[in-house]
Amino acid sequence: MLNKDYIPVKDRDFLSWVTNFFNYLYTALTRFNFPEEVYQELSALVDDFTQKFERAIAPITRTKAAVQEKNDSRKTLTKRLRTVVKEYLNFNHAVTDSDRDKLGLPIYKTTRTHAPVAAKSPDFDINTSVIGRVGISFYEKDGDHRRGKPAGQHGVEIAWVIAGTPPTRWDELIHSIVDTHSPHTFSFENDQRGQTLYFALRWENTRGEKGPWSPIESAIIP
Repeated sequence: MLNKDYIPVKDRDFLSWVTNFFNYLYTALTRFNFPEEVYQELSALVDDFTQKFERAIAPITRTKAAVQEKNDSRKTLTKRLRTVVKEYLNFNHAVTDSDRDKLGLPIYKTTRTHAPVAAKSPDFDINTSVIGRVGISFYEKDGDHRRGKPAGQHGVEIAWVIAGTPPTRWDELIHSIVDTHSPHTFSFENDQRGQTLYFALRWENTRGEKGPWSPIESAIIP
C-alpha cells in the first residue's frame, strides 16, 4: 500500500521536495515514457508556486493577499502532482524502487506479511444471562483471555443451527457468520426461547484461510 502523505507539510520542505522531484523526473522522461505536455504543465505550476512562495516570505512583499495566492498555488500544484503520480508513475513498470526513492516517493511493499493458518480452534465462553440472547466470547486457545484473537487472524467463523436433534457433523450447521470482534451476540425472537442453538467456531486469517473447527457445542436460548 502506498503512503499518501509523501508530500511534505511545510512550504519550504514542499518546495525542496517538488524541486528534487521535478529535476529527477526531467532526467527520466524518455525512460518513463512520460508525456511531454504533462511535464510542461507541471513546469508551469512549479514555477508559479516558486514565485508566489518567494513573494509570500519576503518581508517587503508579504501581504495577506500574497500568502493566499501562495496557498492557492500550492493547493493546485499538490492536487495535480498527486494525480500525475497516480496516473503515470505508480503503476509504471519502468519506474524502479531506486527511481521512486530519488523522486521522493514511497516504495511499494512487494511482499505480504505472512498470516499463518490457525493450528487450533478458538476457545470461547457462552453467556445466556440476557433473555433472547446468546453471547459467545472467543479468544486464543491456551492464550490470554483478554486477547480476542491470535496474530494473523482476521476473526472467527461461527457456524450454527437451531435443531431438535444434536448435529454430529459440521456441515449440518447450515448457517454461518464471520465476526472480527469478540463477543458475538445472537438475538432471537420470543418463540425461539427454549430451543437449542448448536454452533462451532474456527479462526479465519487475513487471507480468508480457515483453521480447524471447534467441537460442536450447544446453548439453550434463554
